[in-house]
Amino acid sequence: MNTVTAPSAQVDRFVHDRLPPAAQLPVFRYDRPELQLPDQLNLVEELLDKAPAKGFGDRPLLRSPQGTLSYSQAAIQVNRIAQVLTEDLGLVPGNRVLLRGGNSVAMALAWLAVVKAGLIAVATMPLLRAKELGDIIEKSQPVAALCDGRLLDELVAAQQAHPVLADIIAFNQPDAPDSLSARAAAKSGIFEACPTAADDIALLAFTSGTTGKPKAPVTTHRDVLAMCETWPRHVLQARPDDVVVGSPPLAFTFGLGGLLVFPMYAGASIYFPDAPFTPEGLVKLINEVGATICYTAPTFYRQMAPFVKQHGAPTLRISVSAGEALPDATRQLWKEATGLEMLDGIGGTEVFHIYISAAGDEVRRGAVGKAVPGFIAKVVDAEGNEVPRGTVGKLALQGPVGCRYLDDVRQADYVKNGWNYPGDSFVQDEDGYFFYQARADDMIITAGYNVGGPEVEDALLKHPAVAECGVIGKPDADRGMIVKAFCVLKPGQTGDAGLVKALQDHVKATIAPFKYPREIEFVSVLPRTETGKLQRFKLRQTEDNRSTTS
Repeated sequence: MNTVTAPSAQVDRFVHDRLPPAAQLPVFRYDRPELQLPDQLNLVEELLDKAPAKGFGDRPLLRSPQGTLSYSQAAIQVNRIAQVLTEDLGLVPGNRVLLRGGNSVAMALAWLAVVKAGLIAVATMPLLRAKELGDIIEKSQPVAALCDGRLLDELVAAQQAHPVLADIIAFNQPDAPDSLSARAAAKSGIFEACPTAADDIALLAFTSGTTGKPKAPVTTHRDVLAMCETWPRHVLQARPDDVVVGSPPLAFTFGLGGLLVFPMYAGASIYFPDAPFTPEGLVKLINEVGATICYTAPTFYRQMAPFVKQHGAPTLRISVSAGEALPDATRQLWKEATGLEMLDGIGGTEVFHIYISAAGDEVRRGAVGKAVPGFIAKVVDAEGNEVPRGTVGKLALQGPVGCRYLDDVRQADYVKNGWNYPGDSFVQDEDGYFFYQARADDMIITAGYNVGGPEVEDALLKHPAVAECGVIGKPDADRGMIVKAFCVLKPGQTGDAGLVKALQDHVKATIAPFKYPREIEFVSVLPRTETGKLQRFKLRQTEDNRSTTS
């Protein structure tokens, strides 16, 4: 079903009017009992307002160096912010509100207030500049913004070029008389959740742009709560006594799920530190606050491993890796350091979070996992026909959540014949496990052979000299493409011809010899998104620019 069956509360129809046509929508599957949600619901009412009835009211929810808010205390703060938005600014359901800030208690409260009021949250990465913010404002037309006081400059500059953004209120500015906290302090804290339809819009989750121009997947109240009943319920299995930490931004759905929505679903708490994370700092924080669940990207876990060996992490019970492919070398390094089997998963902004995963005894070495309960997935050829098990093809999936881009011709690329196509190449084995090969545009075809860039990266990371690496296909007159690696070396290593040969020989001995990198370039840093994803397209652009100028 793709139609709203309860009356929509969102009188501003801007987003609703720009959803894909019915023929371009995926099939939404609600064929498990836990996915039978009512047609009228507000996700913040379900997760926050109903917490006392579930026994969570006095339990801690949001922790920071400044103190702790229980579920009931957070609900009052959320209500006050919602009152500011609706009473002071006169916002109505369906209006978009841009959110700008790093991870903090204030950012979390602001997001919850926006969604509770029936408004649509447009959270943005804190490192974005005025031009990038302007692109998001142009696409989503927010009428108001809640912004961390330390990040105002770029947003104000964007506002000057986009006057549709009428109001900006700063948070994390306790001494400013017109700050969000000052305005909220004058409110009663009594606010009834907007009676949104389940299929009313909760957020626009602009992608972090690993492939360039960002898109805006649309996520409903039903989508978020349905996702709570899939991976968190069946695989993560968080508990009320869990303390969650991690590095993904709340503006990224991996962070929004892992560091806010999913802990609330379990009655757990989240700790937001004041300082930015470093690998050693995150390990120390885990020990200081007794964290039991950690979310971060594979690169960060790799960098954390030596500090775990040094400091230990006895309270940690679940370490979730997502955002990019998890190399087996990193999984084994982390297991050696902690004794924990990494909880890997692949997901996407288009479906909010993880849809293929495995935990504990279900983990199979080299595999991401199986389709999470609630989803079905298959590996298909270019025509959409399922390929034999053991054969490389494109991933296609269906579940309770699927892609709906806001006013974007790329919808037809992502959804075909009712199936979501995330753009990843996989192999599925006879037991249903999915083995990641590459993003579609990261598959290298060299002399007729298919080579997945991440597989070569995994082999290189097993060499003691390599700290990080990225692998791409470089155009070649004889072979069509050759495999080229960009490597960041560990301190004390020298990138010379001898090491090039040593790394090439190492790859030949680790995986099929034809997959070895014929070119290796040593670099000091690799291009990554703010969420830690390797931007291989930028490495390809570098090569293209060189070939153009040579």
